[in-house]
Amino acid sequence: MISGEPQDELPAEAPAVKLQQLTKRFGAVVACDRVDLELHRGRIHGVLGENGAGKSTLMKMMIGLVLPDHGSIAIDGRPTRITSPLDAASHGIAMVHQHLSLVDDLTVWENVALGDTRFNRARTHARISEIAEQYGLRIDPMARVGELPAGLRQRVELIKCLRRDPSILIFDEPTSVLTPEESVQLFESLRRVVTDEHRAVALVSHKLDEILHATDDVTIMRQGAVVARMRTADADAATLARAMLGRPVSLRSERAALGVMDASLDGTEIPTGASDELRPVLEITNASVRGRDGHQVLDSLNVTVRPGEIVGVAGVEGNGQEELVEVLSSLLRLDEGEVRVAGSEIRTGQAGAMAEAGVAVIPADRHDSGIVLDLSVAENLVLVEPDDVTTAGVLNRSKIRRRAERLIDEFEIQCWGPDAPMWSLSGGNQQRVVLGRELSHSPAVLIAAQPTRGLDVGAIEYMTARLAKTAEDGVGVLLISSELEEILDLANRIVVMSRGATIGEMAREDVDAERLGLLLGGHAA
Repeated sequence: MISGEPQDELPAEAPAVKLQQLTKRFGAVVACDRVDLELHRGRIHGVLGENGAGKSTLMKMMIGLVLPDHGSIAIDGRPTRITSPLDAASHGIAMVHQHLSLVDDLTVWENVALGDTRFNRARTHARISEIAEQYGLRIDPMARVGELPAGLRQRVELIKCLRRDPSILIFDEPTSVLTPEESVQLFESLRRVVTDEHRAVALVSHKLDEILHATDDVTIMRQGAVVARMRTADADAATLARAMLGRPVSLRSERAALGVMDASLDGTEIPTGASDELRPVLEITNASVRGRDGHQVLDSLNVTVRPGEIVGVAGVEGNGQEELVEVLSSLLRLDEGEVRVAGSEIRTGQAGAMAEAGVAVIPADRHDSGIVLDLSVAENLVLVEPDDVTTAGVLNRSKIRRRAERLIDEFEIQCWGPDAPMWSLSGGNQQRVVLGRELSHSPAVLIAAQPTRGLDVGAIEYMTARLAKTAEDGVGVLLISSELEEILDLANRIVVMSRGATIGEMAREDVDAERLGLLLGGHAA
């Protein structure tokens, strides 16, 4: 057990929440094993752990979505049994979930008002504006949620929680789709509220820097049990990572801070890039698309990727990145322009055309368009090209199983076998299923959209190494990420998108922080 000497005294009052010996089993799996945790008013408590470490199960027991098999919960010193989210709400507890629970066909204000006994548009609009001003979460109350980019949908989820004015807040990866500036503003506002209004906060996050800068205390879980607890002031990134994984780990943030742009990952050298003389494996020329509202979402976009090269697409989310991925996934047809793969023009918007041409895609939201949670691991591994595992047009179970066993071994997917349901895997292992499936067809180009979103530090390490190795093997990689450190760490060239257009490009060795900052702000330089 790692523990630091207290740097300041905790309040003398009873903890806002005290969890003692909470235990939860799912069959033979012990998700939480006698976990103790205290949340104090006026403090932000970080909860760290690998995907599958038990963090979410612990939070779900606190909010009443999961009932513990053993242990107790006390709120402000009073023993409490929480059997539902309504119970939790009656005690002032609210949770912002990582996976959004919004209705796409409703507007922002209608989603925020869901659960009210009476809908009052004017009052809800006013409350949304008040929260937007206080927390820096500006949004149009009349916008339809299904038409919003991921970052704005996350804002709606945050506003839904905050409008209830809870005194105990649980945040599960609240910044996974926010820009760095939005994240900083959110935590600055949250700190003021926690201090001034005496609220208690549990922050579940895989981002070490976020935990180090936003929390007062931290509890670290591994394999369902608490392995470390300390004051954040006594911690550093390396200490937290070692406690999470039980071993030293390569930290992307440390390499970026040191300016080490060609560091190795688990012995894999970051690729040096492709020669300019090589023919591009992917050419996007003058790509233009208008949205349903007539707004230009892609505006004469130009991007090229050569074999063995990682091209990073940087920019604030909502500037056409989602539409670019949809074009390269055969989900969206260009109004103007063209896409060429290995020199051949590919018809956009035609189902399967990009995949047949050798384009593999890791989508930004694996739950939305990357996997089917109710299918098995084996079935998810053959979703893209089922013809490979058929006999006379009929799916061959033996072929499916053999293929799954091979990919499970090759990509080190942690599961109890090919028949394991996808929902039983951690987020990191679900992402390995997507990666393994897409790379198993020897693509010419890999589109990696937000490939490490929602992953813990160990899973990020693995994914980053795999992307580097993929490029080393001669595949062209288009990396679309809101994590600037990820792009700086991996990309040979950086392209900046703003308002659907390419407004700047630079090689990794020529990165200029001031110019890059201007470009990310939408200013061509």
